[in-house]
Amino acid sequence: MKNHPTDPFVVSVFDVSHRIGDEREVHLDATLAERWGEGVAYVDKGQVVSVDLRLEGLHDGILVSADIDTTAIAECVRCLEPVDVPVQVEFQELFAYSPTEELEFSVHDNHVNCEQLVRDAVVLSLPFQPLCDDDCLGLDPETGQKLTEPREQNASTIDPRWAALEALTSTDKTTANKPAAKKRT
Repeated sequence: MKNHPTDPFVVSVFDVSHRIGDEREVHLDATLAERWGEGVAYVDKGQVVSVDLRLEGLHDGILVSADIDTTAIAECVRCLEPVDVPVQVEFQELFAYSPTEELEFSVHDNHVNCEQLVRDAVVLSLPFQPLCDDDCLGLDPETGQKLTEPREQNASTIDPRWAALEALTSTDKTTANKPAAKKRT
């Protein structure tokens, strides 16, 4: 892996590599080249992701600890209003000097690539059902406008899609008073 100036998540670990106990802190501000996440919440292309890394030299590799800050764009699942969701997440991972089956990440040419870890941490922390406010009432089913106060429950109003079933309930009431027919065996 070569250190490319266009890859902001590749960090040199030359100064802590094979130096047990040495540590260094690195701050990264990366502008995303593509969208991270799908669904109602995602971090959009062009958004800045701030990562504070701490690199620690160990006997068998480099321990990378990270604190990540960014902002996700979401849509309230109740009222469909756009919402900015602050994302703050952290992770800790060992990058081994010699790759093994147990350790997924390794040091290459005195560099570590944190992109997959940062992406996974951010995407897994995105909310499944973001809300603009915990007390959001959603949309009025009749007008489609955002509700500002709770709707009155009117039991006499029947959804037109269920109106045909009302006729069945009225005939059931008239037949309910008749004695049940006996079954022949």
